[in-house]
Amino acid sequence: MPTRTIDKTPVDGQRALVRVDFNVPMDGGAISDDRRIRSAVPTIKSVLDRGGSVVLMSHMGRPKGDGYEAEFSLAPVAEHLSKLLGTTVAFPSQDCVDDAAAEAVSDLKPGGVLLLENLRFHKAEKTGDAGFARKLAAYGDLYVNDAFGTCHRADASMVAVPRAMEGKPKVAGLLVEKEIEFLSEAIANPKKPMVVILGGAKVSSKIGAIEHLLPKCDAMLIGGAMAYTFMRAKGEPTGTSLVEEDHISTAERAMAAAKAANVDLLLPIDHMVADQFDHGAPTRAEELIPDNAVAVDIGPKTAETYAKRISGAKSVLWNGPMGIFEWPGADRGTRTVAEALVKATRGGATTIVGGGDSAAALDAMGLSADITHVSTGGGASVEMLEGKRFEALEVLDRTA
Repeated sequence: MPTRTIDKTPVDGQRALVRVDFNVPMDGGAISDDRRIRSAVPTIKSVLDRGGSVVLMSHMGRPKGDGYEAEFSLAPVAEHLSKLLGTTVAFPSQDCVDDAAAEAVSDLKPGGVLLLENLRFHKAEKTGDAGFARKLAAYGDLYVNDAFGTCHRADASMVAVPRAMEGKPKVAGLLVEKEIEFLSEAIANPKKPMVVILGGAKVSSKIGAIEHLLPKCDAMLIGGAMAYTFMRAKGEPTGTSLVEEDHISTAERAMAAAKAANVDLLLPIDHMVADQFDHGAPTRAEELIPDNAVAVDIGPKTAETYAKRISGAKSVLWNGPMGIFEWPGADRGTRTVAEALVKATRGGATTIVGGGDSAAALDAMGLSADITHVSTGGGASVEMLEGKRFEALEVLDRTA
């Protein structure tokens, strides 16, 4: 998608209205993972370093939409971003469109940064209200979408705001540019051989990605609880493991599609199982899942097989953990896959991790920096891997 980007757009003396995704996890009022904030810094600096000012807007969490809620305030984000940028980030009001916010935006000088309060304190954000969007649009001389994690949504700040800025530049930020490059363009024409690794709980949530990616890859490795629906479809024992009974036919369709496309679709050949589904329950490796046991991770033989396939790839895409990686005794499969990706990256392969739990696992293991690209999007990354079109990107300017 040849979308115009912020680094190619004049900003001297201009006020950039930048939609970012600062929907970060909080723990006791403190930010527990700042990756989304750090990922927005290059776009912010691109504007500041070239003589512009920045008005940032974001949502956080799921407030009721009836006004200010302290639990979902972006005030801690403004404080943290100030430290990252080495300059004070103004945070003028508990409302993103009241008089105090509008006045602070009007007074913003070149080199200044301001963060508006949570957009979702207004129901109008989720409904895409045009009147609300016009108030926000008045804050900027140009619009920048750097909120990849929200690109699959048609919220006011994502679609109605750029539409309200007719005649003004509407461009992608550097993060969104990078996400498009890896989750869309690199996958459309991957270096071969390409290996896709899919995990997580449900086949139903990944079938779109499976069908879109099968024609592009040479092997697809299945892990996580979704593997047990595939196994049930093959008539293999699954014990008390999670199986989507109403999607067994979906798994059958995916296996038939893989066979027709001459793609190796690999399922676990052994499993880490527990006698009860409980954090800290003892686990053991079994080639077949006993009737009274639940599988919580791929087994060591499967992990070794998957790592070997990854080692021979030139492109690797991973979305979804191999097991319940947060539990002791159920994390080995995810760790083995993550370490195999790191080795592949160091060997020259393009490695892409599609956000969500996979990214969280990499962060927990301290391996994120060793992957070619780790997406900041959860649902957005999955939908892009399904080949879906995003209205929030289509409203942006195209390059000549």
